[in-house]
Amino acid sequence: MVEDNEIKATVSPFAIREGELKVFDGKDGYVSMNQIIHRINIGHITDIHFAIMELVNEFEFITSRQLFQMLEWKRIDVGSQDKLNNKLEQLVKTKILTRYYFDSEDGKGIYRIYCLEKMGKYLLNSRGIECKWQPTDNTKPVPMIKKRLAGNQTLIAYLRKVKAFDSYTPKPSFTAKQAGKTFKASGGSVKLTKNNKSIEFVFEVIRREEDWEKKLVDKMKLYKDFYENFQVGDSGYMGLPQLILVCEDEKHMAESFKVIVMNHLEISNIKLYFTTDLRQNEETLEKTLVDFKLDEETQKYRMENVEVKLLGI
Repeated sequence: MVEDNEIKATVSPFAIREGELKVFDGKDGYVSMNQIIHRINIGHITDIHFAIMELVNEFEFITSRQLFQMLEWKRIDVGSQDKLNNKLEQLVKTKILTRYYFDSEDGKGIYRIYCLEKMGKYLLNSRGIECKWQPTDNTKPVPMIKKRLAGNQTLIAYLRKVKAFDSYTPKPSFTAKQAGKTFKASGGSVKLTKNNKSIEFVFEVIRREEDWEKKLVDKMKLYKDFYENFQVGDSGYMGLPQLILVCEDEKHMAESFKVIVMNHLEISNIKLYFTTDLRQNEETLEKTLVDFKLDEETQKYRMENVEVKLLGI
């Protein structure tokens, strides 16, 4: 597998492309549970297949490369990316998983996205694994799926590259007290621990989807509500988590910051950091976060890289 720092992409694979469509790449037809049970009994579907199903259930949408990295981190040996792809093909053929790709005028996307099918839910439930999947989950639009994929990449970068990494949550929930709303961070969260002290990083993924500025404003209002009315124990947090906005590229960070400032959505009791998809490919994440500082002389904001030793290898 090509290492992250060897990837030469200049545009994130999870950036929004104009006119992009999600295309079904799974299998039509009918597969009975008896057929699947037979395949389990003769050893064609093994514990590794179930480990794959569990990860797909946990993340909802995930690429084969992300699956390989997660299995590797969990010390589950699948041999190689090609061997994993063969196992995924088996799961798609038996309608345990299904598969999509993105298509636009620029051509087909270079990766496939995997998600559960009904049979996958039945099999996970049979092993006592909670699975809230429902058929409508697979109808989610392209921007929502790309947010999930960019969030996956960020979580995986932290668990593979940050020595202080402790644990991750793909879909953390927060409550905005004044609005009376519960909402989720689109990019998940990680817990970092060093010298018995812990901090949580929460990732909100921003995409240049239609009306993205308005959607950012609406989400930041909820975060502002949560943070500025925070009390110990709210949403399960003992201290204020660090909020990080994951943008498509360097320019998008500046555009997102401008939207926040123009709408007076700065959060008074935390420092807001930014990053991009491609920054997660760096060998170390120490210098991947960005802050915007006001220049007292020009009264203009400038973008500065922030060095965070906690994010070192």
